Amino acid sequence: MFYLIAVTLLWAISFSLIGAYLAGQVDSYFSVLTRIVLAGALFLPLLRPWRLPRGAAPGLLAVGALQFGLTYICLYLSFELLTVPEVLLFTIFTPLYVALVDNALRRRFSVGPVVATLIAVVGAGIIRYDGISDDYVKGFLLLQLANLAFALGQVGYAHLVHHFQMDRRQQWHGFGFFFIGALLLALPAWLLLGNHQQLPQTWLHWSVLGWLGLIASGLGFFFWNRGATQVDAGTLGIMNNALIPAGLVVNLVIWNQQADLPRLLLGGAVIGLSLWVNLRWDRWLGRVRKSASADR
Repeated sequence: MFYLIAVTLLWAISFSLIGAYLAGQVDSYFSVLTRIVLAGALFLPLLRPWRLPRGAAPGLLAVGALQFGLTYICLYLSFELLTVPEVLLFTIFTPLYVALVDNALRRRFSVGPVVATLIAVVGAGIIRYDGISDDYVKGFLLLQLANLAFALGQVGYAHLVHHFQMDRRQQWHGFGFFFIGALLLALPAWLLLGNHQQLPQTWLHWSVLGWLGLIASGLGFFFWNRGATQVDAGTLGIMNNALIPAGLVVNLVIWNQQADLPRLLLGGAVIGLSLWVNLRWDRWLGRVRKSASADR
């Protein structure tokens, strides 16, 4: 849980940095490609394929292509159509995707994570429901594709680690494949679709990309995925939505954006309630089943 909380605070800053200093100024495909290259530079020296279980590498490549490559391409493109608050609003469905993907991979349906994540969606909606721009439909669809890819990636990584019983050292030695997978998608996308004239022009652009690549992406993705292996799907989904109030707080404190504090507090309380419901669900269900058995 500590890893998820720490990375949530880290990524809360990233949303505002992208919206304020990169969107519309630096080509989206190049921004994603730069983040991948910088993040990969941290982990490629640690790559030890021979120390990984057989079959783990292809899974890590696929997870990286989804969770970093496709997710961030769609995310950056959405910033060209939406404001930062709108982007935050349209990410509220990620927890539901996390719960549904986890249930699909386990070939079962569990009501608890879905109920908890729907409560979290309500909380996030309370916080971030504002007017939307004319391009909201296209932006919304891009964000939903990003949300689904992010859910597939993080849940897929957790299942991958558990399936191959990868220990902490193996996770460090294999995470370079995560960024290679993202690069295999982002590089062709930039070559084919990117605006090669819209490259970083100032030291501020490069500084923001450096922070996002080395810290937010390099360290952030590893520790987020490590945290994802230590919690259940419901808690993981809820922590995805914790980014929304955190992002608003960052905007309020650093960028002096206007925020509706009563709604922020109310929505945050609802998200907290969803976490409590998820933690208590199995216990409640057990009591109900025990009571039903005793009545027979």
